Amino acid sequence: MWLCYCERCTRPLVLIIETMCRYAMTLYKPHYACFKCQKSFKRRLLKDIEGGFNDSTIELSAKCPDCGNLMADMGLDFKAPKKKDDKAWKHLATLFQVGITFHSCGCSGPGFIPRNQNELINYFEKIKSDYLKHQHFWAQRREDPVGQSETAKDEHFNSEFLFSIPREMKSGTRNNIKYDSGKAQVYWHTKVKEVEMKIDALTNANNV
Repeated sequence: MWLCYCERCTRPLVLIIETMCRYAMTLYKPHYACFKCQKSFKRRLLKDIEGGFNDSTIELSAKCPDCGNLMADMGLDFKAPKKKDDKAWKHLATLFQVGITFHSCGCSGPGFIPRNQNELINYFEKIKSDYLKHQHFWAQRREDPVGQSETAKDEHFNSEFLFSIPREMKSGTRNNIKYDSGKAQVYWHTKVKEVEMKIDALTNANNV
C-alpha cells in the first residue's frame, strides 16, 4: 500500500492499493498534437537529448515537425484518433481551446472528457450551475462563527464552500477563522463569467 502525494491527483493523500501515481514516479515523453496535420507526437525529454544529464521537467513550446506550427500539449493519457477522422480532430481542437486536455497523475485518468459539442456545452452548464451555487452561498453569508465549537460546525456543514476559495480570502486563527465574503463573491462571479464565455463560444460555433 502506498500514499499518493502527487499534486495533480484529484484524491489528496488517498490510500492506493499496490500502486502509486504512475506519472510521479517516472518521467514519460509528453504527448503533443498538431490539429492542422492531424497527427500526434511523443516529444523526447531533455535528458534523452543530453545523454541523461538533464532531469528538468520544464517543457518548452513544441513545433510540429511537418508544418512548423505550435503543437498542443494534450497530456500523457491522450490517444490520437485516426488521421482521416476529421470530426474527432475538430472536437479535440475545441476541447483544447476551452482548456480540456488529457493530463492526469496516472492514478485514475483525466476524468470525464465530453465526446461531442452538446456534451461539452452541458458539461460547462453544470460547472456554471455549481459556481453560481458557491456565489449564492457567499452572498447569503452574514457572519462568521466564533469559537472552536461553532467553527467546527460551520466547517462540517459548509466545507464544500469554505474550502473552495483561495487562502488569501481567509484570515484569523484556526478556531476563529474570518472569511472575506465580498472577495469570495467576486471570485465566483469571475469564474461564472469565464464559463459563460466558453459556453457562448461553443454555442455560436454550433450556429455557424
